[in-house]
Amino acid sequence: MTTATSAPEVPAPAGPAAGGNALAGTRTLIRFALRRDRIRLPVWILALFLGTLATANSFTTLYSSPEDRANAVRSMDSPAGLAMSGPRHYLDDYGFGSMLSHQMLGFMAVLVGLMSVLIITRHTRAEEETGRAELVRSTVVGRHAHLAAALSVAVLANLTLALLLAFGLAGLGTEGIDTAGSLLYGFAHAAVGLVFAAVAAVTVQFTAHTRGASGMALAVIGLAYVLRAAGDSGANDALSWLSPIGWVQRSYPYVDDRWWPLLLCLVFAVVCATAGFVLSTRRDVGAGLRPEKLGSPTASDALATPLGLALRLHRGTLIGFGAGLFLMGAMYGSILGDAEEMLKGIDEIQEALARLGGAGIAESFASMVMVVLAVVAAVYVVMAALRPRSEETAGRAEPLLATGLSRTRWVGGHLAVAMGGGTVVLLLAGLGFGIAGAASTGDGSLLPKLVGAALAYAPALWVTVGVAVVLFGWFPRASQAAWIVPVYAFVVGYLGQILRFPGWMNNLSPFGHVPRLPAADMNWLPLLLLSLTATGLVWLGLTGFRRRDLETK
Repeated sequence: MTTATSAPEVPAPAGPAAGGNALAGTRTLIRFALRRDRIRLPVWILALFLGTLATANSFTTLYSSPEDRANAVRSMDSPAGLAMSGPRHYLDDYGFGSMLSHQMLGFMAVLVGLMSVLIITRHTRAEEETGRAELVRSTVVGRHAHLAAALSVAVLANLTLALLLAFGLAGLGTEGIDTAGSLLYGFAHAAVGLVFAAVAAVTVQFTAHTRGASGMALAVIGLAYVLRAAGDSGANDALSWLSPIGWVQRSYPYVDDRWWPLLLCLVFAVVCATAGFVLSTRRDVGAGLRPEKLGSPTASDALATPLGLALRLHRGTLIGFGAGLFLMGAMYGSILGDAEEMLKGIDEIQEALARLGGAGIAESFASMVMVVLAVVAAVYVVMAALRPRSEETAGRAEPLLATGLSRTRWVGGHLAVAMGGGTVVLLLAGLGFGIAGAASTGDGSLLPKLVGAALAYAPALWVTVGVAVVLFGWFPRASQAAWIVPVYAFVVGYLGQILRFPGWMNNLSPFGHVPRLPAADMNWLPLLLLSLTATGLVWLGLTGFRRRDLETK
């Protein structure tokens, strides 16, 4: 067994102990965190930056004439359209700048929030869960140093993204996208990112587990998005003012250029961050404020099996993704009846839908939405397939494998949950999409069609699991590269249809070989080949894991 230690080297004190300084060692921890994230953060920031620039450029093609923009206003000016985008005020002067803010700011706020939450949990709760924080704090490191360093890294990441967006968009020279609006647009991202980083600073205090802390913070992001959508759709505008996403959208970049809503974000972030520091003094290192429930004195028969143990470890994530995808499918299904009116007059999207071969706009639009739902399901399967890696590095795999439990059976339990769970969340997404879609269109036959269309992506999910297992088995330190599969699938499979990427790029993704139901005809051969590919990848990954040493950080 090889052992890798990731704790930073904190110099011994030259003078008296600095135990009274709660922030001692913060600068060292900031440098260490930036060193650890030297690849992760640039990838996040560049992906968000380049995705925004590509979208802004595509608007000049998609809505090149005033008539196209007028059609877009008519399609967006409905409860469903506003719930998916933002406040109606943007529609008053729908130029390229206001269009960018209206359609992208809410969506990007979710992604920036996700980046910020993961920064905080990775450098605080994950450090405690693995025992590294206790080791580091045995030196001259203050009690608040880890949280302060994590928040500092989040601030740096968000400010870097803000400046890139501001100068990048201003440099496009696109009509309606000026420098003042671009500065506000960029710093709106930073403001909402700091809000959710501060929220994570609170959630990491409540639970002793990284996944639990991340899950609570992501639930706050989801709630903020739902409140924003409900308020913007016209149900009650006051609901949008309860959401940080609603605050940044109401700064109206490129329209009114109001900076004061960002102050609400900063005040809320300071309050939450302060609460995080205060709450951290009320618990022990490695523990959470929420007491652990007493378990049964004896394990159930299910927990004595690899599959039962894996299911117990994954159940929270599985339930969360299942519920989230059901609601996401229902949200898209609710606008399916308005799809033809929403997309009327947008020639490029009409052409993209026509290339799918659908008989109608609703079915073609549904097949494009299904790609998004499948990619979100792929996020779950990557998380589940990489769980053995986190169990290994945390040192929890070694005691299990020291018994009569074989490596294949141990990893096999996690893979069964990843592949079976991925299929279940696809089924739930299809059910939500189908039930709401049938209700909005009045066509009951859509329910079985959309459920079948969702399940058709199961073999592509299994291939995604296979890629993750190969990386885990043969290249464990590069296992995070498995995230490339869902990211690439979204960029090429969804945006590529609109931006007309070359067909060979879609063929590089397992999701590109799935028949685009319900628009296209069913073809079983690609699904069979994907299933066989997944089987081969899983076998190859398990072979690699049996041949290598365990790595414990």
